[in-house]
Amino acid sequence: MQTIQWTLSVLIVIFLILSLYFSVRYRREAEPKQRGLYSARMNIFMGLMLVVIAVSQLFFFEDSATRRIFGTVCLLLGLFNLFAGIRNHNLFSRK
Repeated sequence: MQTIQWTLSVLIVIFLILSLYFSVRYRREAEPKQRGLYSARMNIFMGLMLVVIAVSQLFFFEDSATRRIFGTVCLLLGLFNLFAGIRNHNLFSRK
C-alpha cells in the first residue's frame, strides 16, 4: 500500500513538472500551431495529474465526505482536461 501511494506521489510531481514545462513553452512560443500543441500537451498532463490526485484521494486515505467530494471534482476536471487536450492535440497536429 505504501509503495502505491509513493508511486502516485511521484507521478503527481512528474505530471506537475511536465504541465509547468509546457505552460512556459506555450507562453514563449510565437507560432500559433506550436502554441496550440504546447497548450494541448499542458492540458493532457494537467488532466493526468488531476486524475492521479483523484485516485489517491478516493482510494488510499481515510474515507470522509469532504475527501469524496474533492476527489470527484478532481476526477471530473482531470477527465475534461485530458479529453480537451487530446482533442486539441489532434486538431493542431493536422494543420
